[in-house]
Amino acid sequence: MASTDHKDLSIILTGDQFCIPTNSAIGAHLSETESAHRSTYLCGNSLGPLPKRSKTLLQQELDVWANRAVEGHFNHPYGREWMNIADTVTPLLAELVGAQEKEVACMGTLTANLHLMMSAFYKPTSTRFKILCEGKAFPSDQYAFASQARLHGYDPSEVIIELFPREGEFSLRESDILDVITKEGPSIALVIFSGVQYYTGQWFPMKEITNAAKTRGCICGWDLAHAIGNVPMALHDWDVDFAVWCSYKYLNSGPGGIGGLFVHEKWETSNAPQYAGWWGHDPDTRFSMPPKFSPIPGAQGYQQSNPSVLATVSLLGSLQVFKEAGMMEPLRERSVLLTGYLESLLVSSKFYVAPDSVASRYPPEQTSTSTQNLPPAFTIITPQAPESRGAQLSLLFLPPNSGIMQKVFDSLLSRGVVGDERKPDVIRLAPAPLYSTSQDCERAASCLEEVFKSLTKPT
Repeated sequence: MASTDHKDLSIILTGDQFCIPTNSAIGAHLSETESAHRSTYLCGNSLGPLPKRSKTLLQQELDVWANRAVEGHFNHPYGREWMNIADTVTPLLAELVGAQEKEVACMGTLTANLHLMMSAFYKPTSTRFKILCEGKAFPSDQYAFASQARLHGYDPSEVIIELFPREGEFSLRESDILDVITKEGPSIALVIFSGVQYYTGQWFPMKEITNAAKTRGCICGWDLAHAIGNVPMALHDWDVDFAVWCSYKYLNSGPGGIGGLFVHEKWETSNAPQYAGWWGHDPDTRFSMPPKFSPIPGAQGYQQSNPSVLATVSLLGSLQVFKEAGMMEPLRERSVLLTGYLESLLVSSKFYVAPDSVASRYPPEQTSTSTQNLPPAFTIITPQAPESRGAQLSLLFLPPNSGIMQKVFDSLLSRGVVGDERKPDVIRLAPAPLYSTSQDCERAASCLEEVFKSLTKPT
C-alpha cells in the first residue's frame, strides 16, 4: 500500500482495497464505456464502501462456522477465537480515538451505547441537572437525551439546552459554546456534543469544550459517529469522560455495523456498570457461570452480550487497511488536501454564493411565490477552516424549500456522483482519503456545474 504517497491526490491511496460501485450499478445514465467505470462515491460519511479485506474475513468466518461450529469459540484456524474476537479490533480502535486499550470496548450500537453511558454518567441533582448539546443534533441523540431526562422525572424542554448558530450563520462559534458553559456550568450535569456535526460537517473544538466542561464541574461526553476515522482525537489526554460511536461511516464496517464506546480510566473503580451482562464479566471466570457479576476493569466491563463475530471481522478488515495506510496522521493530511481541493472547485462556480451573502440574496422572509423568481444557487455551510471540519462539505441549495436540492441530487446520481441528501435543501459530499482522489473531486464539481446549467437553461 502506497501510504508514503498520501499527498498525491491523483492516486487511490489504498489501491484496489475497496469495492466502489460502478456507474451502472447505481443507475447512472452514461455511455456503455463509462457505465463500467467506478462511480464518484462521496458518501462515506453515510455508509463507507465494502473493504475487500472484510469480504475475505467474512467468508473465512462463515467457513469456520460451517466446519467447526461451536468449536470456533475456542479453536480457530486463523487464530481469531470467537470468545476473544473483540480483541482483534480493540487496539486499533484505541489508536484511532487516542485511548488506552482498556478504555475502549467494541460493542452494541451507537444509541444503545449512548443510553448505557448516560445511565452511568448523567446523575442529575436538584441544582445540577441540565444537558448541553448542539441544536439539531442527530435525531437519535435528541431522542436519547429527552428520554433520559424524562427517566429522571424532568421535562426535556426545561432540562436540555440546545445551542444554535447566530442568525445568518451556519456553524456554532467556539466562544459562544464556552460562554454558555461558563455561565450555565453550575446547573449543567452533562455536556455532550457530536465530534463532527452530521448536518453541517462542523468539527467542534473537542479539547476546548471538554476542558471548559470539566472546569465547571460537568461531565463531558461525545458522539463520535462522524468523527472516528475522519479526524484525529486524543480522548484520554483531553480527559473526556465517555464517548460512543458507530463504525459504518468512515470505518467502513457495513450497514448497521458494530458500535463502540470509550470510558476514561479514571472511572475504572468508581463507576461500575449499572446494566451488567455476562460478556462484561471477568473472562477468567465467565464460563464458570458464577452468580455474582465481576466486571472487567475499564470500558469492557460495560459489555453485555457477546459481540457479533461477522460484524466484528467486517470492521477488522477496514481497520487493517487503516493501519497499513498509517492511521490518522497521514490520512488527515490527505483529507485536508482532498476536501480543500473539492472546496476550491466548488467555490469557483458561478452558481456559488458565499455563506455571508446568503441572507441578503435569499432573504428568509421571502414568500414561496417570490422565491420562484430567484436564481438557483448553492452555498457551503461547513466551516471554511480545515481545523473546524473533517472530510465532509455540506452544500445548501438555494432558494430554500424550492425543490432545487432534489433535482440536483437526482441529476448528480444520473451522472454517477453519489452524495447524501438531507431534505429539504442539503447535499453532503465527503471525499474519504482511503479511496477518494482528486479526479473524484473534479468529476463531482464538473457534474454539479452541468446540472446547474441545465436548470437555468432557457426553455
